[in-house]
Amino acid sequence: MRVTAAVLETPGKPLALREVELGPPRPDEVLVRMSSVGICATDLEFATFFEAPAVLGHEGAGIVEAVGDQVSSVSPGDHVAMTFTSCGLCRPCLTGSPAYCLRFDALNFTGRRPDGSSAVSLGGTEINAHFLGQSAFADHVIAPARAVVPIGKEADLTLAGPFGCGFQTGAGGVLNVLRPSPGSSLAVFGAGAVGVASVLAAVLSGCSVIAAVDVNPERLATARSLGATHGVGGGDGTAEELRSIAPDGFDFVLDTTGRADVLRTAVEALAPLGHCGVIGVGPSPEMTFDWRSVLNGRTITGIIGGGAMPQVFMPELLALQAAGRFPVDRIVTRFPFERIGEAAEAARTGTVGKAVLTF
Repeated sequence: MRVTAAVLETPGKPLALREVELGPPRPDEVLVRMSSVGICATDLEFATFFEAPAVLGHEGAGIVEAVGDQVSSVSPGDHVAMTFTSCGLCRPCLTGSPAYCLRFDALNFTGRRPDGSSAVSLGGTEINAHFLGQSAFADHVIAPARAVVPIGKEADLTLAGPFGCGFQTGAGGVLNVLRPSPGSSLAVFGAGAVGVASVLAAVLSGCSVIAAVDVNPERLATARSLGATHGVGGGDGTAEELRSIAPDGFDFVLDTTGRADVLRTAVEALAPLGHCGVIGVGPSPEMTFDWRSVLNGRTITGIIGGGAMPQVFMPELLALQAAGRFPVDRIVTRFPFERIGEAAEAARTGTVGKAVLTF
């Protein structure tokens, strides 16, 4: 079938709307008509180097139009959100940790199905797609059933997409991995969409001290309005300001920035036996710490996808949002799909909290 997709024609250049050919779903795949898709920092990063031509996008939500004959988890007409895919067969998958699938990179970041094929063609030639199980920058998507999460028809499909990555990652980093007890202290480094979701999860956890750290005053103000008890401007005085908030160190810190220097500050802000979660992936391939930063019982944990089982966690978060307890809708700005270039720039510059494209 012919569909419209935002195609990465040249790495580092704006995406271009093109008509592409989308093949039918295979036995284990699902065809989804898109309602919305969030723009994530991961999309913006991969757009600078991913092998082109390609279709990116991985925070999609929509309505199922067709399913392969082996699919039993969803049916045509179901409302769904989409997330990363996994093999379902390795030890992490079988023990409820699909975000740490042993084949995660091969299944999510090669632009191809496991057999090397692609469901998307341009000008008669297959192009890279299947990005994080979706390639959702298109009005229709072919996704493996394991990447498709059924949600209630009462859920807002123009909001549900980012729950598959950004919101799930931030909230899950707190609720599933760090698991702070009521009264704990937590500092979140980076107050973008992932950071805001982390702040909201800290509120749900009953943390008494929640410090948001960011160089953007508007983002700090948003984090404060959503429950952060302190806003800390990033810069030379960050460490001292954090010490004034938690003189003995924070029980938990979470880095969403991917900056090695910020992560080092985060780890050094911990109390003895404190726990640091690492979510962001940045340009530096290395993390470095003074040995005294970690030989006092501090723990550093890498986190993918909020450590979640998406089919369970995403509906839970959507229910919390509907009940007003996870109000991420307050940071969402919607753009028509045709304005993807404008939306991507707004996401890149941080002028919006979370850019969501609607169809």
